[in-house]
Amino acid sequence: MAHPAGSPAARRDHWDQVYASRAQRQVSWYQPDPRLSAALVTDAAASLPAGRDSAVIDAASLLAQRLTSAGFTDVTVLDVSAAALAAGRARPGSSRIRWVNADLLGWKPPRAYQIWHDRAVFHFLVSPADRAAYLATMRAALPGGGAVILAAFAADGPENCSGLPVARYDPAGLAAELTAAFGDAVTITGHHAEQHRTPAGAIQPFTWLTARLS
Repeated sequence: MAHPAGSPAARRDHWDQVYASRAQRQVSWYQPDPRLSAALVTDAAASLPAGRDSAVIDAASLLAQRLTSAGFTDVTVLDVSAAALAAGRARPGSSRIRWVNADLLGWKPPRAYQIWHDRAVFHFLVSPADRAAYLATMRAALPGGGAVILAAFAADGPENCSGLPVARYDPAGLAAELTAAFGDAVTITGHHAEQHRTPAGAIQPFTWLTARLS
């Protein structure tokens, strides 16, 4: 999932503890049906030459099985928590998905992808250094360009989540992060607002941004 400050081991231990202490359907970001994620990935694939054969890298969500059921053939899930990946592998259809246990901030993608999807990881990166590391990984994962789908807590969203402080963004703020990192190589293509209801019944406002990297 996300990456609190500290060493890779500290980040891994934090999220393993989160998943060990709560059932998968009890974590605040759980969605029984990730409709918006699926719709945005499907729209992105439609604009790419490979279509649903485009390689998708998903930063830790429940989206992967939804995509493979919809005909996507090349889906990878990356998570710092082995416990989170074990839960994912236990779900139906997991054999059609690649599972990577790695720290996103230091991961070196071994191949190219065309679609980057992240719902609820980026907002945990409260330091500029961590955001820079994340965006460098994104660039390395999309060396030939591709689609970016990024969701973080909105400006009026929670100030903390899973025992950690978070950053909050309006669409301009998320766009500014990408533009500062990639300059003219990024084109912002859209934004969306979402009111996510947690399993406990709380409402968490999210800002979604879509973009293309060249």
